[in-house]
Amino acid sequence: MKDTTMAWQRSSFCATSGCIEVAQIDGTIRLRDSKNPEQPPLVFTQAEWSGFQDLVLSYEKSS
Repeated sequence: MKDTTMAWQRSSFCATSGCIEVAQIDGTIRLRDSKNPEQPPLVFTQAEWSGFQDLVLSYEKSS
């Protein structure tokens, strides 16, 4: 099993322990709750992650 402890990143805006962490591991994007890192992360393909980012950006532009 590959060590992924250094792969997880948090937003610089995260000031508490209740943050979302993101990692790019084995060609996928993974999200986890920093309060419960032992729980399985949500796993997305590159295409799914890009679609999510596009949707967020389009929402921000329309607001």
